Amino acid sequence: MKTVAAPRDVRGEIDRAKRSGATIGFVPTMGALHEGHASLVRLARGRTGFVVVSIFVNPKQFGAGEDFGRYPRALDRDAELLESLGADLLFAPGDRDLYSPNDRTRISVEGLSDVLCGASRRGHFDGVVLVVAKLLNIVRPDEAYFGQKDAQQAIIIQRMAADLDFPARIVIGPTLREPDGLAMSSRNAYLDPEARRRAPALYGAIAEAKRRVEAGERSAAPLEAMMEARLREAGFAVDYAAIVDGGTLRPLDEIRGTVLIACAGVLGGTRLIDNAALRVSEGAVREVLLSFPEWSRYG
Repeated sequence: MKTVAAPRDVRGEIDRAKRSGATIGFVPTMGALHEGHASLVRLARGRTGFVVVSIFVNPKQFGAGEDFGRYPRALDRDAELLESLGADLLFAPGDRDLYSPNDRTRISVEGLSDVLCGASRRGHFDGVVLVVAKLLNIVRPDEAYFGQKDAQQAIIIQRMAADLDFPARIVIGPTLREPDGLAMSSRNAYLDPEARRRAPALYGAIAEAKRRVEAGERSAAPLEAMMEARLREAGFAVDYAAIVDGGTLRPLDEIRGTVLIACAGVLGGTRLIDNAALRVSEGAVREVLLSFPEWSRYG
């Protein structure tokens, strides 16, 4: 595996791989890699011929007072893991490799970026789509891989890629969990032992809502109230506990079609998020990934 920092060097490596006939798979990350990231690299390895992983802690998606300065960074360990997984190229730029003080262009995905996490993290998703657009332009992958754990981000990126005609196929991988149900996240490292003991209540509330939908409940409001109560009981400062449309993120009264059950809250000073997506039809409920290839002209 080769490691580069400059966009021109990435493009050189990609050009060589494409000339050899390889398809390009791309996994963008902020590092501090865990098994959830590893599952996306394995997915890319199984579907494409040349796998690129980026590690960049993007300052433009952190707001004032958020954890940019203390976000876990472990580049050497991450590089060892990626090599063991069979990645071909690690793109590890610095801030100056991706941003210039003269930059003036911004991107916003209207209607999807200011709800759920975006309501309390103003500008967060504008920073996400800006860096993802830049990375897609630099790497020019055939497929790019994102995790269902960050469901709102995955939906926004799919909408942005479709609207701006990026030819890359956006592939969503499932959430990986610890044995007690806690979704794997780099921020789990912040949790002290007591917070870590309480943290699985986040998925517990979502799983109970899912169970009740499977049992026939179709009203969103009582399930949202139940999830919020369970999170408060576990010690969370609740940001939201919501059931929304899986494609538009609009609130629902009646649970039908593709829906997202999502919660976020702060526990012991650490913000945690989790979700489950369901397809609810007459007489059937099944868990799904929020993947919308039909949005893209490239399929």
